[in-house]
Amino acid sequence: MSKNGHNNPAFVNDVTDKPLKKYSLELSEKGEKYVAALKDVDADYNPYENRQVEHPTTNSETLFHLLKGSLGTGILAMPNAFKNAGYITGSFGTIIIGLICTYCIHQLIKAEYELCRRKKIPSMNYPAVAETAMLEGPTIFQKCSPVIGHLVNTFLLIYQLGTCCVYVVFVSSNIKSVADYYLETPVDVRLCMLIILLPLILINWVRNLKYLAPFSTLANAITMVSFGIICYYIFREPVTTEGKDDFAPLNGFPLFFGTVLFALEAIGVILPLENEMKTPKHFGGSCGVLNVAMTLIVFLYVGMGLFGYLYYGHEIEGSITLNLPSKDVLAQCVKGMLAFAIFITHGLACYVAIDITWNDYVAQKLGPQRKKLFWEYAVRTGLVLVT
Repeated sequence: MSKNGHNNPAFVNDVTDKPLKKYSLELSEKGEKYVAALKDVDADYNPYENRQVEHPTTNSETLFHLLKGSLGTGILAMPNAFKNAGYITGSFGTIIIGLICTYCIHQLIKAEYELCRRKKIPSMNYPAVAETAMLEGPTIFQKCSPVIGHLVNTFLLIYQLGTCCVYVVFVSSNIKSVADYYLETPVDVRLCMLIILLPLILINWVRNLKYLAPFSTLANAITMVSFGIICYYIFREPVTTEGKDDFAPLNGFPLFFGTVLFALEAIGVILPLENEMKTPKHFGGSCGVLNVAMTLIVFLYVGMGLFGYLYYGHEIEGSITLNLPSKDVLAQCVKGMLAFAIFITHGLACYVAIDITWNDYVAQKLGPQRKKLFWEYAVRTGLVLVT
């Protein structure tokens, strides 16, 4: 689940501690290695046929990972997004944004395939795709190639850390919602953030993600049960359009757009998932894994956003869980379960930011030294503190 999130175990090989960089083009590689590769490989080079993946994923497994990466806290914010746009604008706007996102992902996959074919390498990571694309372009873009990889890493860091920030707010807000019912004095949400700080640091100290895999599976099961209970609260009474905006004022549209884009996009998992597939050519295509996943995701998001807004109207909170009856034990269980599930997901989502910061930058600067493990834990702690 990711905010994204989205939880992103797909960033590692079969949820192990092996990053998906086996065939990644290093940023330092230049034209000399390309020329050597051209001499050794046929002109009809097919990157898909030359990938050697230790634990390849099937189409259904890839579909499941993609759904996990997209169905997270974002779907719980969709009713609030519809409040900012209106139920008609929100419905059609979500579909249009979903189509644009899907198209852009298709273009990314096609670009990676074509660049891999030209350079005769099986797969690339995000910075490598960007740098190689620049090297293939006009001279003015070739001069930008050494910088573009770092720029892409910066965007990925901002994206992943931003997602983790949302997770911190979500977990703290739901803990506060339950605690306020049992305590005489309302709890400051910042105090809840401070309470979960140490557990967040400890879960991000786990260096091997395979130890988090069972918790990730549990979190997914909890999330699906919680979604079912939320739907029970929404549909236990008839929904109506009375008093609801069909077209909201235009000044709320940027909030709608940002919320939907945050909720829909699982861009961080796209290339790692496609690179680990047993049959990567089935990722794209009209009935491929990507189109099937995005169709299901958009359908679920429109449904949650539309009916959640029609039921709660302008009283909808940033997360629909905060609108559930505070006195109901079942509603309190949903808030607690989702807070736990997203807490686990923080460790998975932050892994990407840790991987980029430590492996691509800090570890290379430090070089071999005795205190390297200490500095790795310091980096992990620092990134949690940032969120």
